[in-house]
Amino acid sequence: MSKSLIIAEKPSVANDLARVLGKDPAIGRFEKHDEFFENDRYIISSAVGHLVQQALPTTAEGKNLPWNFECLPVLPKEFALEPSEQKGGKSRLAVLKKLMKRKDVTELINACDAGREGELIFRYIVQFCGIDKPVRRLWMQSMTDGSIRDAFAQLRSDEEMRPLADAAYCRSESDWLVGINSTRAMTAFNSKFGGFNKTPVGRVQTPTLALLAEREQEIADFVSEDYFEVVGQFAVEAGTYPGRWFDPGFKKSEDLPHARAERIWDRAFAESIVRRCEGKSASVEEKKKPVKQIAPQLYDLTSLQREANGRFGFSARRTLQLAQALYEKHKALTYPRTDSRYLPDDYVGTSIGTLEKLSAASGRTVSDLPAHAAKAVRDRLVNGNNKRIFNGAKVSDHFAIIPTGQIPAHLDEAEQKLYDMVTRRFIAAFYPQAEFESTTRISTIGEDQFKSEGKILVVPGWLAVYGKSADQPQVASENDDEEDENKKGERQIVPVKPGEKAGLKQLDILEKATRPPARFNESTLLSAMETAGKRVDDEDLRDAMSERGLGTPATRAAIIEGLILDKYVTREGRDLFVTTRGMRLIDQLHDMEIGILTSPEMTGEWEYKLKQMEHGRLDRVVFMREIRDLTSNVVETAKNYARHAVEREWPEFPVPCPVCGAPSLGQDDGRYKCKQPDCKFSLPKVIASRPLSQDEAKTLLTQKLVGPLTGFVNRFRMPFDAAIELQEDKKAGLKAAFVFEKSPEEEAEAEAIRPENRLCKCPACEKGDIYETPGSYICDRRVSGDGCKARLAREMCKYEIPREQALKYFTEGKTDVIDKWISKKGRPFSAALVCNVKGKRMLAWDFPPRENAKGAKSAPAKKAATKKAPAKKKAATK
Repeated sequence: MSKSLIIAEKPSVANDLARVLGKDPAIGRFEKHDEFFENDRYIISSAVGHLVQQALPTTAEGKNLPWNFECLPVLPKEFALEPSEQKGGKSRLAVLKKLMKRKDVTELINACDAGREGELIFRYIVQFCGIDKPVRRLWMQSMTDGSIRDAFAQLRSDEEMRPLADAAYCRSESDWLVGINSTRAMTAFNSKFGGFNKTPVGRVQTPTLALLAEREQEIADFVSEDYFEVVGQFAVEAGTYPGRWFDPGFKKSEDLPHARAERIWDRAFAESIVRRCEGKSASVEEKKKPVKQIAPQLYDLTSLQREANGRFGFSARRTLQLAQALYEKHKALTYPRTDSRYLPDDYVGTSIGTLEKLSAASGRTVSDLPAHAAKAVRDRLVNGNNKRIFNGAKVSDHFAIIPTGQIPAHLDEAEQKLYDMVTRRFIAAFYPQAEFESTTRISTIGEDQFKSEGKILVVPGWLAVYGKSADQPQVASENDDEEDENKKGERQIVPVKPGEKAGLKQLDILEKATRPPARFNESTLLSAMETAGKRVDDEDLRDAMSERGLGTPATRAAIIEGLILDKYVTREGRDLFVTTRGMRLIDQLHDMEIGILTSPEMTGEWEYKLKQMEHGRLDRVVFMREIRDLTSNVVETAKNYARHAVEREWPEFPVPCPVCGAPSLGQDDGRYKCKQPDCKFSLPKVIASRPLSQDEAKTLLTQKLVGPLTGFVNRFRMPFDAAIELQEDKKAGLKAAFVFEKSPEEEAEAEAIRPENRLCKCPACEKGDIYETPGSYICDRRVSGDGCKARLAREMCKYEIPREQALKYFTEGKTDVIDKWISKKGRPFSAALVCNVKGKRMLAWDFPPRENAKGAKSAPAKKAATKKAPAKKKAATK
């Protein structure tokens, strides 16, 4: 009897499929084997993520391709595949291959994750194993039993999935072509002076880095300006209220980007305001207007990651992991790797059903949510005509992330936070608008006006789901938005009677300064990636731009982590900082005029084209032709730049020679060097695989020290940090040398080099003196780095060496025999320390002869006994 082989992406999904499908009488129960489940009609097994990957390029002989320009570009007609290196991957691949090759298996069912990457995982496995059998697709929106049964009843044809497969192949192959060729080209360029300076470049990763680097440069270039604000406290019968002076005639100007109506740039003018207004009363005018605030939209993965980062500090990767666990393990959320914030038009009934399940739930994981869900059901708040929720035109493969209605029994703290976020957002989306009363009050004293603003929550609407009510006011920020519902509420302002004057109780001048733009955190970077770097505040416009974003919701977390792994970016608290290495790469690409690798907009266009391909609107061949042309252009541009860098005429470097004092230095592609015929001084532009910037070189040449700097790579390809110092050299006068930061122990040793701590003359170098420090007895010439090796630790083998024994060690060459040493095994032993000045190692142990003569004589007997053992073993073997 022929069978269908169902291949899931993970073992846990295979287990769920066997459990759920096995309950269907038409399918039958499954028998469990080591790596798969089987019954009369179906076999269920799984991958463990990516089992197959694209192979690295090789020569015609099958050897690793050298990392140089001569071997580029690499443009294979077909992309070779190989097993991935993940643990257990090869054995799992062998199991799947064996199952697929079974004669009774006549059909394959792809049950990998319902998305571009899931499609690729399955198709790479089938391609690598050389299988040619009919394929159908199991497309699951959630992992509840009902959703699995529904999806299995509506298997999709392979023809229907072909556009998604084409997009998956193109994404993978374009990443390979651009990544392999650009990385090897930049590595070859940065390794031309020796060493191996691997410089990763990626189709999406590098434009994302460019966004961060541009912001980092804006911060570095920012010049802060001082300004002043005049703030008064006004008294009326009901109390006091604050008011800030402002210029009613102010207009925004691109020439003055930091100007605001309330900012005063001249302190004298601020003081004149105070003098004019002190001791006077203000006439008061105010305008009240209703303000409505619509409920925020449902989450897609990017908006979920943004808010989870802003509220809880979760990284994008952590949020994806939590959402995946809530989807797969707990069956509590729908598929998380979605780019849609809408539900299908026919999902009204399902939404009502989910709300009913939530309203009947109880327990710690649902908190106060059942009451809010019950109100939504009772008041019939679910409206199928609400296009902010139900809009099939804006749902492609997956709809928004919502609760499934299956209530999780146990969640850890982080899972609970994310589940609450999604479920609360789902309920709130159906609630009516929140209504506020907004008050703008102008207090006028002569020619000066002061503005006060208030906002009172009148009708909670959807904010009730977040614990807000009209009779329980909460302070809100000036920028109420959907990023944190907990900040929404009111800013109250005391009432003023009609015609009432406000007395000026206090008037202060606040000194402030303009601030540089904030560094990206993961929340703001995800927003920038979503719109390819364009600032978009309007949500509808954001929807349109998201089709041209950097990466996809499913890949953005990995892109950020990749930048951190490659040491282009560091995460400090919640902020993302670009390293010197990251800034240098973007600068190099700009200098080379390879704008395609730093352009978020262009990469966003590629992502849009992949989306078009998924929907069958773009041919795969056309897209890959563009990528191949682009790759060839990148490599050729890098080659030309490297060639011209050698041939070009370099200008003089306007820094005096630190050796002979010549007014400037010459330079070529690799070095700064003195032009005077009798001067041999030169400085490499690249040290330990790290290029020096011009500013760093100027600092080193003028101050003879720069750093500490990051990004050096040693001969074992390990990164390290160090300062660089110009030190004396017999041939060139000065040469660059590394200076490493001292450890706390070394700092303490340096501080202890004082006359009162001197012990004796140093026997090793005979030039320095031995000093007693908190952690050692050491020569001052070793502390200063002058080459002496003399040092004796204060504590050895759990015994602190007293001063008198240290003195004997350095002056007499040997300590007394000390019986207080403790070995690594915790046993006491006796020995003297010997100061061996001429040996490779200065310190040696001198053990006294053993006193137990009988113990020594017994050794031969043990040896004789040992000789008999082989004979017994041999006899036993026979």
